[in-house]
Amino acid sequence: MGNRVYVGNLSYDTTRESLEAAFSAIGQVREISIPTDRESGRMRGFAFVTMGSAQDANAVITQLNGSMLDGRALKVNEAQERPAGGGGGGGGRRGGGGGRDRY
Repeated sequence: MGNRVYVGNLSYDTTRESLEAAFSAIGQVREISIPTDRESGRMRGFAFVTMGSAQDANAVITQLNGSMLDGRALKVNEAQERPAGGGGGGGGRRGGGGGRDRY
């Protein structure tokens, strides 16, 4: 197991400070990453927390998964690495038609 954990089901009212306080009560916090929406700038409802050791990461998973923070039950588990090869983005046109745009 690594040192990085995924934290889901965050309230939009949750701050970096409140996350750090909750996690540092259990172990050393090295980094907190809170992704935001590109268009609105609002947090996306999840974060990644890098703990000081695998033992600290295990402890926060055990102690904080299901606990309440800012009125929401946290989902805390080991962060999964993204698969290689980039991500999504469909693009292109939808084919098929079904009669639309025809004369």
